[in-house]
Amino acid sequence: MAGKRITAEYVYTLTSAEPIRNGYVEYDEDGTVLATGPCAPGEEVASGALVPGFVNAHCHVELSHLHKKFVKGSGMAGFIDQINALRDWAGRERKQELVKEWMDRMWADGVSAMADISNDDSSFDIKSSHPMYTRTFLEVFGSEPEMCDGVMADVTELQKVADEAGIDAAPTPHSCYTMSPQLLSASAAAGLERGYLSYHSQESQEEEDLLLTGTGAMYENRVRNGMSTPPVTGESSLKYFIQRLADASKAPYDGHILLVHNVCLQQDDIDAAKKVMNNVWWAVCPLSNIFIHNALPPIQLMRKNGLAIALGTDSLSSNDDLDMVAEMYCLHRNFPEVPMAEILTWASLNGARFLSKDKELGTLEKGKKPGIVRIYDVDGEGFVTETSRSERVI
Repeated sequence: MAGKRITAEYVYTLTSAEPIRNGYVEYDEDGTVLATGPCAPGEEVASGALVPGFVNAHCHVELSHLHKKFVKGSGMAGFIDQINALRDWAGRERKQELVKEWMDRMWADGVSAMADISNDDSSFDIKSSHPMYTRTFLEVFGSEPEMCDGVMADVTELQKVADEAGIDAAPTPHSCYTMSPQLLSASAAAGLERGYLSYHSQESQEEEDLLLTGTGAMYENRVRNGMSTPPVTGESSLKYFIQRLADASKAPYDGHILLVHNVCLQQDDIDAAKKVMNNVWWAVCPLSNIFIHNALPPIQLMRKNGLAIALGTDSLSSNDDLDMVAEMYCLHRNFPEVPMAEILTWASLNGARFLSKDKELGTLEKGKKPGIVRIYDVDGEGFVTETSRSERVI
């Protein structure tokens, strides 16, 4: 029985560095890819590009009730103050309505899987029944050493709720600046035990200053709010995280580790991470970084080192949308030398690999069910444009 066949000016299978020009994808009723290739001479070709479903490698979908409530350009310390002031304005029912609304929107736009951060269970029921695959990272905070045991006991209970809901989940630390050294090590150990860990790393210079010199807006914010600060190490926040991992378990680490943001990443940080992490991915969320502090990660340095880059949207507290194509266009606008197939690999295949879902997702390849997505309004070279938008075909 023949499958359905769709065409496009560009077909990005992501099994090769170049798209198929004027190509087709054939698939069966459940979305399994049957074949790809160039169209026959004279065959009608639809506009746009066909790509595998996206993997949003970093999101906080439970913060969808914060859409367009934050002031842009506040810096990280100012952003944290806004989070603390506004985080709980909505009740549970309204939060759940918005989680479903935005997950449905992402699905329609072509997101097939998501690595999502949760601080409570308000998204669990939606995730458990949604067609989008999610791996949930149960993020913990706690600046005071004496809080560690209580916080870990609470996240253990939340883990049980996630298990009962049938969703993949694991405890994970937030960042260096919101956690005592003890809690950072304990939560990292719990995540590694489950095989997956997501960590906000080097998101701002304020974060780096906190560890390097014990100065700056982040330090002043912590002190002003009566919170303990991490030890001043004279090293980057990523190297501090690696030190805390060493207190959790002996290197090397085989678990899947996602380092998120990486705005202040430098060569010696990369070298230090590669030395101890056997399976590390590096998530970028460009529009969120611009929203908070008008900065971008060092993409060329990351490419030079062959890092496994993944793409995320972050949350609606630090972004105007959860639109993966908008993130891709931001990258293309700022780094026009990066091939479109490479950006799409970050937006799809690398996230699938982090989630251990690349046998099903990430490429338009025979036998896979990645989701098939059409991107409209690509330019004459197959790149996304300012007016590009995506739509799930299946």
